[in-house]
Amino acid sequence: MAFTNIPALQPHICVKGGLDAIAFYEKAFGAKNTFHQMADDGKRVMHANLAIYGGEVMLHDEFPEFGMSISAPPTIGGTCFAINVNLSDPKAVDAAFAKAVAAGASPLMEPSDTFWGARYARITDPFGHIWAFNAALEQA
Repeated sequence: MAFTNIPALQPHICVKGGLDAIAFYEKAFGAKNTFHQMADDGKRVMHANLAIYGGEVMLHDEFPEFGMSISAPPTIGGTCFAINVNLSDPKAVDAAFAKAVAAGASPLMEPSDTFWGARYARITDPFGHIWAFNAALEQA
């Protein structure tokens, strides 16, 4: 298998309910499931690649039998990072936020213009991961 067009940086997230997560990201973010492999139990996602907003996110279900070096946010009581999505148009921030909330995400910060010159919003997805949407405001 040849590995081509691999992004320099790929968030790799852990979830509880991998197939549900894939379906949510497809609906909320327009993600494309480019690959997924199920675990031997036929219930958990061992590995998935999702093309999202011009980048790629990898994900997998929790596997406590492998030592839990990476856990889903509900297991650890939160998350320790946010995934920032840089968009080209401030109006796209509002649209991305609305689409994610309509798909089942929880709003953390409504879209607003910020002191750093961007339109910005944040949501928590149903699996506990925080996503931020950011676009530079037009310069006067």
